[in-house]
Amino acid sequence: MATISNPFVMEVPRKLTDQELINAIRQDIIGELEAIHEYDAHVQATDNEDAKKVLSDIRDEEREHMGELLELLERLAPDEKGLHDEGRDEVRAMLGK
Repeated sequence: MATISNPFVMEVPRKLTDQELINAIRQDIIGELEAIHEYDAHVQATDNEDAKKVLSDIRDEEREHMGELLELLERLAPDEKGLHDEGRDEVRAMLGK
């Protein structure tokens, strides 16, 4: 997982502020995206069907985790949810759906 600005890299002797928690969740999302990319690269780089099955399952679980973290982020930072929704609406309009 990414360690840039991650407050959990070392022991934190206090509770996180809400803003620090929001930033930590953003870092967690980055870590999930990196993991998804790496597992998918492994799946594409092998012909071993057992490995593909296990790695694909792990990749898909990371996708679920990313969705959970996005939902949590949107609850912690409601202003971001509005931006995410605007982006989704923009794509739907562009694609005519």
